[in-house]
Amino acid sequence: MNWFNRVRNSLGFSADKKTTEKDLWIKCKSCQEMLFVQEYEDNLSVCPRCEHHGRIGGDARLALLLDPGFELLDLPEVTEDPLKFKDQKKYTDRLKAARAKNPAEIPTRDAYVVGSGTINDHPAVVGVQDFTFMGGSMGMAVGEAFCRGAERALTRKCPYVVVTAAGGARMQEGILSLMQMPRATVMTRRLKAAGLPYIVILTDPTTGGVTASYAMLGDVHIAEPGALIGFAGQRVIQDTIREQLPEGFQRAEYLHKHGMVDMVVPRHALKDTLADVLDYLQPAEAA
Repeated sequence: MNWFNRVRNSLGFSADKKTTEKDLWIKCKSCQEMLFVQEYEDNLSVCPRCEHHGRIGGDARLALLLDPGFELLDLPEVTEDPLKFKDQKKYTDRLKAARAKNPAEIPTRDAYVVGSGTINDHPAVVGVQDFTFMGGSMGMAVGEAFCRGAERALTRKCPYVVVTAAGGARMQEGILSLMQMPRATVMTRRLKAAGLPYIVILTDPTTGGVTASYAMLGDVHIAEPGALIGFAGQRVIQDTIREQLPEGFQRAEYLHKHGMVDMVVPRHALKDTLADVLDYLQPAEAA
């Protein structure tokens, strides 16, 4: 490639190699095709070749679902290291590293953000779990943020939409992370008692304690294509029952076929579909 470098230098082309590789190209995790990052992001992080749905952050998800001008809720801070946990690193150091790796447009101190606004002019509160922050793991901060989102929906008397993406409970917080499961469940019951829709959008991946609690308690469950949805891992299940699992097990389409998911909706159609569902579920007096 020396001839190429000589020609490039003679033309005055000085793009940095590292910048070019990192910022201009991305490889699809499904079909392995190399894509222009700009093309990929313009397509909502969906591969234009094979329609594989990539993971997106909380800021992108709120911008996708809510109309412009939504309000970002201020979430209270919680005790960051209640167990003084340390494995290979201190838990506090892991939190700092996770925040440093997530310079999102919408600042967040943990794996859950809440926006209050409208979806195609339908009032709604939207909570988003961000897998890029410590695998979207559920700890006290996530539990508190979920409950605050539900409280805002109760105050506004509007639907609560939750977008899940998590590897489960956060082990560094032990039993305190598991306590967020019943806390979130209680809030979904309060929404039901108030006659307010609770809608869950399941994205890749939704697993562990999140699946065992608020991810599967919705009035309507919508999943993105190809999303991994389950409690225990496929290998654990297979080793336990000692049988080969069917193809596509724990994927959105499989769960839809077997009645655990109401619909599988591509990302491009998600907002309009959600607006239609909200229109159908709105209280009679509002209609």
